[in-house]
Amino acid sequence: MSLKKKELTEAEKRDLAMKYEIAEELGLLEKVEQLGWKGLTAKESGRIGGIMGRRKIEARKHGTVQEGNLRDE
Repeated sequence: MSLKKKELTEAEKRDLAMKYEIAEELGLLEKVEQLGWKGLTAKESGRIGGIMGRRKIEARKHGTVQEGNLRDE
């Protein structure tokens, strides 16, 4: 039984790129590459998610991204 991977939407691609960017800024990219996202602690994951949330809010405030392209998770 093979599992099909679904195609990511543009918003999901942007979120994933942001997630990797933040992981790199926090010095966690190597850990993610070695262990995957599941290898992060809850504190590390929460830090990434919190920064992503703040950046999305700022993008909405400044109108740099179309409203329909941002998702709340």
